[in-house]
Amino acid sequence: MTEAGSLRRAQLAATAAEDKAAEQVVILDLRGLTLVTDFFVICTATSRVHLRAVRDGIEDMMERTDHRLYAREGDEQAQWILLDYGDVIVHVLTEERRAYYKLERMWASARQVPVSRGA
Repeated sequence: MTEAGSLRRAQLAATAAEDKAAEQVVILDLRGLTLVTDFFVICTATSRVHLRAVRDGIEDMMERTDHRLYAREGDEQAQWILLDYGDVIVHVLTEERRAYYKLERMWASARQVPVSRGA
């Protein structure tokens, strides 16, 4: 996928998370920092039920727009769900897990991209 396509995919996942009332939705641009993926989308769910709803909302939106899910890791019991779309990896975490793992701090050199519905 092109760089613009990767960003569009990240924006789509981020807005789908926002549509399900996920909090603190951020997109990190990892291009040039890792070969694993181009973007992380990180968001917070307020409960385990909300975690599942956010995951389902993202998966539904990505499936409707023909974006293939390569892998899903974790579940609401783990309080962290990872959705791997290849060039975009989505992390849906509870507040507790997000505070513990501090993914944004781990990837502090990554540029944060504003979430935009028009992308």
